[in-house]
Amino acid sequence: MLNRNKAPIRAAEKGVKGMQDRTLVVDLDGTLVQSDMLFETFWSACSRRWTAPFHALRSLAGGRAALKHHLSQDGAVDVSSLPYNQSVIDYIALWRAEGGRTALVTATNERIARQVADHLGVFDEVHGSDITTNLKGEQKARFLETRYGRDGFDYIGDANADIPVWARARRAIMVNAPTALRQRVEAMGRDIVHLPAQIPQARTYLRTLRPHQWLKNLLIFLPLLAAHRPEPGLIGAALLAFVAFSLVASSVYVLNDMLDLAADRAHPRKRNRPFASGAVPLAHGTWIAPVLLISGLALALPLGLPFLAVLMAYYVATLTYSLYFKRELLVDICLLAGLYTTRILAGGIATGIELSFWLLAFALALFFSLAAIKRQAELVDCTARGTDRLAGRGYRTGDLPLVMAMAIAAGYLAVLILSLYITSPDVLRLYATPSLLWGACLVLFFWINRMVMLTHRGQMHDDPMVFAATDRTSLICVALVLAIGVGATL
Repeated sequence: MLNRNKAPIRAAEKGVKGMQDRTLVVDLDGTLVQSDMLFETFWSACSRRWTAPFHALRSLAGGRAALKHHLSQDGAVDVSSLPYNQSVIDYIALWRAEGGRTALVTATNERIARQVADHLGVFDEVHGSDITTNLKGEQKARFLETRYGRDGFDYIGDANADIPVWARARRAIMVNAPTALRQRVEAMGRDIVHLPAQIPQARTYLRTLRPHQWLKNLLIFLPLLAAHRPEPGLIGAALLAFVAFSLVASSVYVLNDMLDLAADRAHPRKRNRPFASGAVPLAHGTWIAPVLLISGLALALPLGLPFLAVLMAYYVATLTYSLYFKRELLVDICLLAGLYTTRILAGGIATGIELSFWLLAFALALFFSLAAIKRQAELVDCTARGTDRLAGRGYRTGDLPLVMAMAIAAGYLAVLILSLYITSPDVLRLYATPSLLWGACLVLFFWINRMVMLTHRGQMHDDPMVFAATDRTSLICVALVLAIGVGATL
């Protein structure tokens, strides 16, 4: 998301005039781009192969410059979709309009820097790190002083590492600098210009956790409802399991968003996600993910080792899905259905309630249908945008009829399993009037058909479970099923 506030640019116009004798030097990470190319290339490499972190560690033995060189080759990045800072681009355009020269000088590997410069077409020179030299801090300052002379350039930067550079520059142009950094540079007696950029807000960090996806974890309470055992102790155990699952799930969501940067930036809605848009630094996401995982596992300990094992299995399965299986045709849908069902299994283990064959079979069929609807929605979106392939997935738009057929068939199978359950001897133990449960079959049959129809029309813009939580008709269907269930017990 680009910042279009041009007030600071206009305020600097007077100072820019007559500066043709100096070069405007621009930093890349956090300045020209609202991201860090070291992390961009690292997560890009990880998205291609799961062994990338090990290769990165091996290259780090040669120093930070060697690591950047390795990642520039192993983790290609589409520079055209990077979150550029529009206020910096506007300032560069103003400088060039006055006849001044510009240079991109960055600690990022020179290969990436040249790709950025070629894409923007606003730089006369490009200099970056190579396999042995990390062009940052004092080393960058000495390079610029040698090339342009002391006070022979203006410098746009954003971090403490830029202080030695500003000390040798004629003018310090600061992008979204914190107060302490501003005060240090002001103490040097430099002419200062401040340019705006996105400031991460608390709610933006909350968005990285995808709290709306926690609705899926309500499935943990399903064994309690199915067994008709709303006991305080069991509810407490289910609540603890819900929180633990939510934290671990959010850890995976953060990882998934960093691994999916390229696909998200190519998507009309997902491009606004915090990491894809540059609203939250990738460096922050890199530590947020393990903190969430450790917190979730710590909360799970009181629920016993079996629950902890299921939670870890969920994490590993979700991680392998993000790293590999989401690109595999049909395997991704099966794994998604299994991940939904794992929440029910976890709820049964946390509360000590034995799960019936009927519940697990029904859940697998229903969630396979919902996972297929999710892919159907993405393929419908691809068709609307005129693209042939679903980015980051194993599907083509020509697969849409088959995926829709699978969604319908699995949904009907779920209805069939529910109807067979109603006629089983197990129902007589739990319900006084089991015949009323046939109404739940009708409601589910209607809901499945409606979800597929809305998706076919391009009205499914989110995960089906999340959509259902905000869709009035879906909520009415849930209320009807609950009312039928209560009525059948009386």
